[in-house]
Amino acid sequence: MYTVSNRLRMGAIILMIVGLVGITYGFLSAPSSIEEAKAMVASHDEGHGEDHGKSDLHTTDGHSANTDKKEGHAMSSSDHDAHVYHQLSNKPWSALYVAAFFFFMIALGVLAFYAIQRAAQAGWSPLLFRVMEGITAYLVPGGIIIFVILVLSVLHMNHLFVWMDPEVVAHDALLQGKKGFLNPTFFLIRAAIFLGGWIAYREYSRKLSLAQDNADDNSNFKLNFRISAGFLVFYLISESMMSWDWIMSVDPHWFSTLFGWYIFASMFVSGITVIAMVTIYLKSKGLLSDVNDSHIHDLAKFMFGISVFWTYLWFSQFMLIWYANIPEEVTYYVTRIQDYNLPFFGMIVMNFLFPVLLLMNSDYKRLNWFVVMAGVVILAGHYMDIYNAIMPATVGDQWSIGIPEISAVLFFAGLFIFWVFRAIAAAPLQPKRNPFIEESKHFHY
Repeated sequence: MYTVSNRLRMGAIILMIVGLVGITYGFLSAPSSIEEAKAMVASHDEGHGEDHGKSDLHTTDGHSANTDKKEGHAMSSSDHDAHVYHQLSNKPWSALYVAAFFFFMIALGVLAFYAIQRAAQAGWSPLLFRVMEGITAYLVPGGIIIFVILVLSVLHMNHLFVWMDPEVVAHDALLQGKKGFLNPTFFLIRAAIFLGGWIAYREYSRKLSLAQDNADDNSNFKLNFRISAGFLVFYLISESMMSWDWIMSVDPHWFSTLFGWYIFASMFVSGITVIAMVTIYLKSKGLLSDVNDSHIHDLAKFMFGISVFWTYLWFSQFMLIWYANIPEEVTYYVTRIQDYNLPFFGMIVMNFLFPVLLLMNSDYKRLNWFVVMAGVVILAGHYMDIYNAIMPATVGDQWSIGIPEISAVLFFAGLFIFWVFRAIAAAPLQPKRNPFIEESKHFHY
């Protein structure tokens, strides 16, 4: 049995406290009026020696201010000021939402990997099942927090989703045409169904997994196999719709048929990376003695392969939109390349170039410290992936990585560590009666 050390528990609590203080500061420092927002922008411009307030702003209808001028309907000064106020007000909310979704998607990616292993009846991975079950325990607190943020968005406590604003919809023919799908009530119902389905499968599969340890036959194992196969159908549908709802709809004029797969690849590789890192940590404590270098090698192989898969999806989406050059589509990338140049291209380096260079060699995949180093880069890169997906639509060119963003990451990292390792400590680390446990013990690649 694993026992959470006092150092790890205290470290997680400190992260949560420091993060909560920083999050609170972020909300308290947000502007409370348009005049205050104008003063903040003016102060920022003086510090940088540029007229930042006149730069292209990503408006609620998906166009920049300069684009509107070319079309003959430039934003008035009052509209511009109100827009900047909404962007600055969104900043702490956006930082909170990006971090909340990032850590939630790690658990959701692990859930998919776990279900695939169950449905495929893989022989190499049963020794890692308790690690996966521990990580997926975070779906409960993480899912509740995400749902609360979505409810607060529906209640107009923030402006993360512009299609939730009746005044915006009233003057937008395209959003009026999407009201059947993009409406607050249906939005929350879908979110409840997604979260309920994911958590229900995790809890039931975990129950069957533990029951199998003391069973006289393999009935629990077989039932787990069947529900995992069925769950994967639900997962693929719900994950795609979730990506449309929770991420793509912050840019309601833009859409991509690849987006569901793109977000899946990001959460899948992030989840597998965390499985590897948690496994290596437990082995460093003298646990999981039957997990060998071949298990770590296989996890690193997935980290490498899914990183390439993510790059394929990113390039396919980008290349087709760039080549077609349709105004409604290119605005998504124009905004990110113009205003988010460093995080946008830096994300590609971290998510593709680094994994390829670090994990191409088969021998390196067996070095624990090397896998952890690659994992840190991959996780940082996919945080930036979600950051680039959310921030341009919610804060425009008023972005920065400061106290709100760092504090939100610290808080959710602390909560994730606390909850995951507590769940891992709740049951024996090694399954006893899994039919493939001996094959997993003797796995060699």
